[in-house]
Amino acid sequence: MDNTHSADASTVPGLLAGKVAFVTGAGRGIGAAAARLFAREGARVLLTARTEAELKAVTEEIRSSGGTADYALCDLADGAGVRAAVDRAVALYGRLDVAFNNGATTMPPGPMEQVSEADFDHVYAVNLKGPWAAMVAEVAAIRATAGTGAIVNNTSVGSLMGNPALPAYGALKRAVNSLTESAAVAYGPEGIRVNAVAPGTTLTAMMRAWDERSPGTVDRLNAHTPLRRAADPDEIAQAAAWLLSDRASYVTGTVLPVDGGMQAV
Repeated sequence: MDNTHSADASTVPGLLAGKVAFVTGAGRGIGAAAARLFAREGARVLLTARTEAELKAVTEEIRSSGGTADYALCDLADGAGVRAAVDRAVALYGRLDVAFNNGATTMPPGPMEQVSEADFDHVYAVNLKGPWAAMVAEVAAIRATAGTGAIVNNTSVGSLMGNPALPAYGALKRAVNSLTESAAVAYGPEGIRVNAVAPGTTLTAMMRAWDERSPGTVDRLNAHTPLRRAADPDEIAQAAAWLLSDRASYVTGTVLPVDGGMQAV
């Protein structure tokens, strides 16, 4: 057999080889899965979240596997803190190429009239204002260092349809879709691509807690998903990694459902 054109997998460059990546909400769930994956794919990664113990554990795991990672504490509701975290990535690694704005918060499921003003304000500050502040800082850092790059925002399949169980969450995630599209148009001429992933049911701590409060929630959601199962966080991270990579070099302004077909039902 002629193996002239075959390649050892170990010699194939990773999707994000040579890039510096910034990940919010990286202490657990999709963010932690993304940080691990990005490092395996060759990126130097700066992880951010509010909980130092979680960040430290994921960072040490990446390092023990041969990856390059560090972390910075960051509350997405604090714009100055978000900017400082992005600056930390540049200070550590000299540049910023890609960013995954994953961090978010939620609230107990229920109809719109049961959402308190305080809860709405908190979800707004973290889920909309936070990604906005991050994108502004990331664009500035990419522009000043790498010159070109890519950003992916994590929204939700619930942002693409009516979401009576989580009305404020869905509305603010839909607003992030709009920010994504606007940023893609604004920064595309500079070579900065901006996309979003919209996950369906994903087995994160947030989803498991919802299922514990309302037993059978995951099963009901899976019944409305053509693939008849929930996603593993790594499956969402894989989509984000591709969008951030040069293999998606002509993709921008897209909100990509990663939902097992849920939106098609």
